[in-house]
Amino acid sequence: MAQYFQIHPENPQVRLIKQAAQIIGSGGIVAVPTDSAYALVCRLDDKSAVDKLRRIRGVDDKHHLTLLVHDLSALAHFARVDNTQYRLLKATMPGPYTVILEATREVPRRLSHPSRKTIGLRVPENPIMLALLEELGEPLIGTTLQLPGDDHMLSDPDEVRERLDKLIELVIDGGAGTLEATTVIDLTGDAPVLVREGRGDPAAFGL
Repeated sequence: MAQYFQIHPENPQVRLIKQAAQIIGSGGIVAVPTDSAYALVCRLDDKSAVDKLRRIRGVDDKHHLTLLVHDLSALAHFARVDNTQYRLLKATMPGPYTVILEATREVPRRLSHPSRKTIGLRVPENPIMLALLEELGEPLIGTTLQLPGDDHMLSDPDEVRERLDKLIELVIDGGAGTLEATTVIDLTGDAPVLVREGRGDPAAFGL
């Protein structure tokens, strides 16, 4: 049975953030609000948790999971970023964007796309998500919370609790999210490519 924390969306309670970080650190999967829909997150280097996250989400290893980082200083460790790409990222993040970049060797193979060796990355602007990343001191791996067979993302914490109560370790209630996903931009080519339009305005990438 999942634990359920009500965390203030603008001023997250430190005590609850610390408890949530401990749950993640011990291998737990957590449903957490972001600046778009809710997401499922777990530790980057916890293979069993990542595998379980994929099973809950109903996706295979060809589906990009997203690396959530606290700020852009962590990006170079996990992705190859040139000056042009970095300028675009600096202008748009934190924000409701996911960017696809070439993964470095620091990213476990099971997390990057098996044929393309790419990774999706984002810097969220949700205060709860940022506080959790700061407390952990490391990135999280995550995916938009949309369950198999659903045609919509989950953004109501009560519905998240009802449907995932026996599957995950913690639901963080940070208020209702949106029903929009992030905008996904592929930056691995010579010019940005719009993969999916969501909350973020593609015009920020010249699209």
